[in-house]
Parts: sequence; structure tokens; C-alpha cells
Amino acid sequence: MEIVEGFVRARRKFRNPAVTIGNFDGVHKGHQALIEHARNYAREKEGETVVITFNPHPVKVLCPDCNLKFITPHRTKLELLEQYGVDVVWIIPFTREFASLSAREFVEQCLVDFVGVKHLVVGYDYHFGKGREGNIILLEEMGKTHGFTVEVVPEVIVSGIVVSSTSIRKLIQEGQMKTVTTLLGRPYEIRGPVVHGRGRGARMLGFPTANVRIGDYVPPRTGVYATRVTVDGIKYMGATNLGYNPTFGDTDLSLEVHILDFDRHIYNKVIKVEFIEYIRGEKKFSGIDELADQISRDVECVRQLLS
Repeated sequence: MEIVEGFVRARRKFRNPAVTIGNFDGVHKGHQALIEHARNYAREKEGETVVITFNPHPVKVLCPDCNLKFITPHRTKLELLEQYGVDVVWIIPFTREFASLSAREFVEQCLVDFVGVKHLVVGYDYHFGKGREGNIILLEEMGKTHGFTVEVVPEVIVSGIVVSSTSIRKLIQEGQMKTVTTLLGRPYEIRGPVVHGRGRGARMLGFPTANVRIGDYVPPRTGVYATRVTVDGIKYMGATNLGYNPTFGDTDLSLEVHILDFDRHIYNKVIKVEFIEYIRGEKKFSGIDELADQISRDVECVRQLLS
């Protein structure tokens, strides 16, 4: 997959480009439908599938105090776009200056002049340009003028839910991981470096944990999850707690992963935690013994769910 960053002129003309545009947070089944339609056109015309996306996310620029959390960070998004068969990704640096482009300027400068669009695939509710003034009617009008066709993909509904990044973020925060997996087409994952925790897992409870920095990921509902954990390309079962450790009176949110049948030191190593199923909510226990007994039951539950 070729990655073009910024407005430096591409080294070559794209071949019959079929283009789709978006933030693609999650690269969920709705996004996958857009990509599939663009790929179908590209195959028919011996062209290339081109995705236009933005970094940073527009909300980070236009509403910096909104504290938006993400389903997929930028690097993971690019990996997924390649996995789903995209040929070229053009990453536009999103700034307030860029946000001031009118809808017509965006079409002329970005789609026509820079990419040379032949076919444009958009979602049913697509709006763009300054103040979201641009719409599908404008795209079709400008397509006739500039020689490109417009294809509108209807909403994707899975399990009675309209698939969108907003709906998936909400489901993650509710801990509904089975539904999230269905809408994404894969489990929700958090990747991060293993950092030093308080050392209670192995020393006090007999269950060593890898403490993972969450960063800008959407935080799931607090509680215990059955997870799959990838370390150095190998997957393991995991009993994962996200919460505030009320038994110990902590106040910071922490992600602690007990990797089953694993005894290596992995500090500073980046691991991937896939959330498969919510097991139980966070609870304050009377003491260490009661907590250790519950963790033992959690681990057994994970084995039964994931074996």
C-alpha cells in the first residue's frame, strides 16, 4: 500500500482512481463497505483504490476540549486499510486552514487536481467542506462538470444497529464486546507498552499482571474481561481488569492483564489486548484473600470461554 502524506505532489498519476473519504476510526463494517465498493470499481477499470483520510482527527483540531477517544489510533488504522485491500492512502494534515476550504474548493483542489478522481464512493449521509456545506447533490453536480461518477453506499445495519464509529464507541463504553466484535468484524483491541505497576499482582495475589498504558483509546466499561493477548506475535488467553482497584483505594484508571500460562518479563514491550467478552463488574472486596479467590474464578471462567 502506498502512503502519500500532505500536499506534496504525488510522484505519479493514479490509475483510474476510485476514491472514498473519511476519518475511518475503527475501520468498521460501514467503512469496509465503502472500501469494497471502491475496490469493485477499481477492479473493473483496472484502476486503484484510494482512501483519503485525515491526521489528526478533525475533532482534535475543531474541538480540542472534547477529549475524543479513538477506536483505532492512526497507525493501526493504516494497517487495517492495507488489510482491506486499499492501494493508496492520502493523509491530509487537518488544520483550521484546511477546514476553511469550501466544499467546491475541496472537490477541485483535492479530488480533481491532486487525485484525479474517476469514481467517488461516499456514505449516504456524507457532508464536507467549511461548515459541512457540501453534500451528495453538489458532488453529483461537480462530477458531471469534472468527469467523475458518484456512488452512494446506504447505511450498513448489523444486529439491528446502524454501524458507525459513534455507535461502536458507545457499545465499547457499555462493555458490549460481542456486539462490538460483530460491528467491527474483529474484536476491539488496545495496544500499548507494558509499564511498571504497583507490584501487587504476583507479590500479594499470586497472579502477575502486565499493566498497559491506555492512551487515547476508548476506555471500555470498568470490570473484568476475557481477552486474547498477543506478545511477540503469539496469542495467549488473558483475564483483564480495567478499573480503579477499589479494594486498594486507587484513584487512577488502570488496565491490568493476567496472561494465562505465561511467565516472562515484558516491561516496555508493546502488547495487543483483544476484548472478547465482559465477565463481571468491578467490586470492592473485603481483603486480599477474597480478591485472590475471585481472580482464580475469573481465570477459570476465561479458560472455559476461550478454550
